[in-house]
Amino acid sequence: MDLLEYQAKALFRQMAIPILPSQRIDNPADLKGLKIPYPVVLKSQVRAGGRGRAGGIKFVENTIDAVAAAQTIFNLPIESEYPQVLLAEAKYNADQELYLAVLLDPVARRPVLLGSKQGGMNVEGAIEQMQQVAVDQDFSPFYARRLMLKMELQGNLIQSVSTIVEKMYRLFVEKDLDLVEINPLGISPTGEVMALDGKVSANDQALGRHRDLAVLSGNRQSSGLLGDRRNPYSPSDRRHSQSDVVHSSPEFDPNSPAQISNSESLNLVELEGNIGVLCNGVGLTMATLDAVTHAKGKPANFVNLGSLECYEAADALRERAEQGLDLVAQDKSVKVVLVNILGGTGASEAMTAAVASYLERKTRANRQIQLVLRLVGIDRDSVRDRLGQLPVQLAATLDEAVAQAVSLAK
Repeated sequence: MDLLEYQAKALFRQMAIPILPSQRIDNPADLKGLKIPYPVVLKSQVRAGGRGRAGGIKFVENTIDAVAAAQTIFNLPIESEYPQVLLAEAKYNADQELYLAVLLDPVARRPVLLGSKQGGMNVEGAIEQMQQVAVDQDFSPFYARRLMLKMELQGNLIQSVSTIVEKMYRLFVEKDLDLVEINPLGISPTGEVMALDGKVSANDQALGRHRDLAVLSGNRQSSGLLGDRRNPYSPSDRRHSQSDVVHSSPEFDPNSPAQISNSESLNLVELEGNIGVLCNGVGLTMATLDAVTHAKGKPANFVNLGSLECYEAADALRERAEQGLDLVAQDKSVKVVLVNILGGTGASEAMTAAVASYLERKTRANRQIQLVLRLVGIDRDSVRDRLGQLPVQLAATLDEAVAQAVSLAK
């Protein structure tokens, strides 16, 4: 379960992670009672990335402009999702932006700290400078400081950013989370640090132990979600309640309708290399790219399929995955495609079907491309039987998958 930004920041506040003054906006009229001094930034509260590029983030100087901007954002779908809530936040002048994350390695069952000196919207820059530290023993400030050194931070930033990482890790453990991400962590000219944007992914299986997260789960947006093209805001039809709840499962119901419109384009990020990468989730994608780079490999590009919770039907994920494979392999410089997917049994079956269909199609077209497939929690024998003699190698761990991909790309 991915929380919205304002929900993630509520958790940050509990951990004393610095955030800006903000106010939830349920409809444009709320801005007439805004308690934050202008200028402010209005942010669409959707789970998709790239809100700024899509027009979902706007800076405003006064109430008239704010109301007009809010109406525009409420009417703007981002990856087929309309916001039901906006976040109004004080403007912040950052001199530098960092990327920080704590995520769970599902195979090793241990947390990993990620950090990059390049944060914000420049995804390529963040990936190129990404550093990671695996927490293989009881956590201590040593791990956070080690990440700071790998990021080549200096002076007072080592202590201030390290403290933020320690608080992120504490939140990660106390709430049984899958991901805690701050992107960007803004640094002012005076050295002040501020979590300007954040993402939290909760473990659905742990909601019973955390009633506060379960409440947030019950407040997930229903109207305007993927596949629902109806505008959730109009002057006569704006919902002020979130009582109609969509409860999605991380597994797949083959009889349920697809929640993602396959007409929506995937985002291909092009780099310079010969290994195409297909993953799900920002944290997993960045960890995979970082691992390829550390193994002396060169990513050619990558596609992030996003949260698998968006795909409530196996067919939707299979079709989307085939589109992703076509995108990462379209560049003739790509010698091998690395697929790294974290999901349940249903996701693994859908991805296996997608890979088989894709490779069979390429074989008929007399174009052979090597593929390395890593799926968590699969029956390797059944997958091997399904893939037969197709040019694909299975990997049990990320390190194994990366080693195979780098070797094939030589």
